[in-house]
Amino acid sequence: MDRIARYTVLSLLLVASCRGREPSYAERVAADIPQIEKAVGVPFKRPPKLEVTSRDQVRAFVTAQLRDTAAQRDLAGKEAAYKAFGLIPDTMKVQRLFTDLLTEQIAGYYDPKTKVLYVVKGAPDDVAGITIMHELVHALQDQYINLDSLLSAKGDDDRQTAAQAVIEGEATYEQLSAMLGGSANLAARMPGAWDRARDVIRDSRSQPIFGAAPKVIQEELLFPYINGAEFVRRFKEHEPGKLPFNDMPLSTEQVMHDRSYFATPRDVPIRITLPKVPGAIYENTLGEFDTRLFLFQHLEDAGTASRAAIGWGGDRYAVVRTSSGNGVAWVTAWDSAMDAAEFVDALGQAIERRYRVKAPTNSAGGVRTYSGAGRTVVVTPREIDGKNVVLFVDVPTGTSTQRVDLSRVTLRG
Repeated sequence: MDRIARYTVLSLLLVASCRGREPSYAERVAADIPQIEKAVGVPFKRPPKLEVTSRDQVRAFVTAQLRDTAAQRDLAGKEAAYKAFGLIPDTMKVQRLFTDLLTEQIAGYYDPKTKVLYVVKGAPDDVAGITIMHELVHALQDQYINLDSLLSAKGDDDRQTAAQAVIEGEATYEQLSAMLGGSANLAARMPGAWDRARDVIRDSRSQPIFGAAPKVIQEELLFPYINGAEFVRRFKEHEPGKLPFNDMPLSTEQVMHDRSYFATPRDVPIRITLPKVPGAIYENTLGEFDTRLFLFQHLEDAGTASRAAIGWGGDRYAVVRTSSGNGVAWVTAWDSAMDAAEFVDALGQAIERRYRVKAPTNSAGGVRTYSGAGRTVVVTPREIDGKNVVLFVDVPTGTSTQRVDLSRVTLRG
């Protein structure tokens, strides 16, 4: 999904539209290029080609992206995972939602394959102007780095989301910088300006399809813009004069927390490899950000969800198919025994609220088994190679919970 979401443009309406005659799109591009070059600190090697497109053509573009074989496979797996974790309704069709959502959201985009900046004809002038500035940053990025290669972490959504946060975060930050008169001016005005930016990005929920989308999809689409721009702001404070693309964050944890990225040594995510999982149809990672979303979805308590996810060290899950429906097996690694214990407690609360079940049956080794609502959920804390891990298995009642042999799980990093 993250590979597709990078085409979304969530316009940041941070300034009033220009007074008087609105310039043409070509005039806007010509006027914005020097500002973007000044903000980013590198020149365009060549001006990007500009084309005006229609809303119907945008829908055709989105549809073509979603019909790509790899994209369809990823979407199907992601949909199954969303449903297994209880993040979207069982009846929802994610591909249809994304087609409608991205068509609604996109006011323009830069396509690295064609090297063309597309602007939607008829977009409101203020939206079009800010979109052009944002997408010009992407066009400039593409002349110095391979955007697609930065987003090529197959089977690792957490790392891919972190990379996307740098790409979109820089575009958002430098767009703001150019609009506010340069990075120095931005640094002085950022506290108030960024509060406004954050609020306005979230105001985009007023658009009907986005506003009706499940919270996980809204938040995953917003993360690269909000958290990504905040990361780039902090990167510029810690590493003045440098660009973040030569030293990319490896996880959403590193994007969100200074202690994880800027400290020495860094908090490098643990790469978890699962053994062959019976019935597995899809594997991926959640990361700290999506772990927090999962807990919040079922607890409806942002503070508890954040505290329980903050000790995240790494994870890997597999969606499993059984004769009675899908389930999920999820291994998480934690920074300390206390972090693991806090996660287990919050996870237990989430299970009880989600399935409306009573307290679990406890057995040796701290294993907790929850039964009810046609589900069996087993939470198993363990230590592997000195690391605290938690195995979460959620399957239809009557099917095997023996999905992951923890003795064969490997940790690296």
